Amino acid sequence: MSALEACRSCGGKDFFEFLSLGNHPLANALLTEETLGEPEDKYPLEVVVCTKCSLVQITETVPPELLFRNYIYFSSFSDTMLRHARDVAERLTRERHLGPDSLVVEIASNDGYLLKNFVAAGVPVLGIEPARNIAKVAQQHGVDTISEFFGADLALHLVAQGHSADVILANNVMAHAPDINSMMAGIKTLLKPDGVFVLETPYLKDMLDKVEFDTMYHEHFFCHSLTALEHAFRRHGLAATDVQHISLHGGTIQVSAVHVGREGTRPAVHKMLDDEAAWGVSRPDTYRNFACKVNALRSDLKKLLHSLKVDGKRVAAYGAAAKGATLLNSFGIGSESLDYVVDRSTHKQGKFMPGNHLPIYSPERLIEDQPHYALLLAWNLVDEVLDQQSEYHRRGGRFIIPVPELKVV
Repeated sequence: MSALEACRSCGGKDFFEFLSLGNHPLANALLTEETLGEPEDKYPLEVVVCTKCSLVQITETVPPELLFRNYIYFSSFSDTMLRHARDVAERLTRERHLGPDSLVVEIASNDGYLLKNFVAAGVPVLGIEPARNIAKVAQQHGVDTISEFFGADLALHLVAQGHSADVILANNVMAHAPDINSMMAGIKTLLKPDGVFVLETPYLKDMLDKVEFDTMYHEHFFCHSLTALEHAFRRHGLAATDVQHISLHGGTIQVSAVHVGREGTRPAVHKMLDDEAAWGVSRPDTYRNFACKVNALRSDLKKLLHSLKVDGKRVAAYGAAAKGATLLNSFGIGSESLDYVVDRSTHKQGKFMPGNHLPIYSPERLIEDQPHYALLLAWNLVDEVLDQQSEYHRRGGRFIIPVPELKVV
């Protein structure tokens, strides 16, 4: 572990510190029966913004080898993600005229949930997934995958082997890569002259406007604005050519970038950059106000859970996600308020949440046990979860949705 001395992107050394969430165990470090009694390593979770390039980042660097070599998040357990992946693949195949002579590379390709759509269309792919357990699953599903961390060195190695990409994808990984400059240099190297790099990442403006503070945890070194991304692109000979704001994960930007000189930038890029400047992407008050909202949410949620317990109500939680662990540990919520957590992923069931050690069961537990309330920790999948749990709701169960505003449905 190392503390931040300079901006991971531009190297600037002037930061505005705006959010301190205390010491946390790693958000995806679920415990087993055997490890429950062992001490948990905890790390400071503090968030700053670089005053030079506007990149929001945490101050501690936990080694990626520790975070990602054995991973428990499988994208294929989310119907929302599967539908979105299919739509993205179909659009890019059509718009880029991809075929058997093309190559699509995905950085952090997980279990192949996205690349398998290109495989089905006859487009060659290469997945790059550092988690060995997940890469193995992708390979079993017919998605060519190597288990490595992507960066400048790997890109040079792939080019030497004769690889060059028509499309490079990086969905929900830019926040996970502490060496952003190595990532950008590798993309520049591997991308064909007329190729396109497409990334999706949680959007800073949504995080601040909607109080999505639990987007920040030790795996998420960053939360990006287009302003900060464009700074990083330009330093490595790339340029944003298009951007879309989509609702995925509580607010995501999908950014397309190409080699400088080939941009033909669309108006959406200029508009978002102007909107971010007017909103206050570089103003300390923007971040200071966000921290005040987080503190208010902490007070309101804890007050609600306490009142429910006083009234004899039983409360569970839905979603053993990293953001859920962040919310619970930041707010000091555990077994005094919640009985257990349920999650759809079979890789999480039977384990225990980090920090508070709440047991994790399958969602069927909600029907079997029928707690009065369920705190929705996976608020980014609210529509999907409410649809899946319609029977629990029909029987009188109610969901507490903490973000973007505290409400009970």
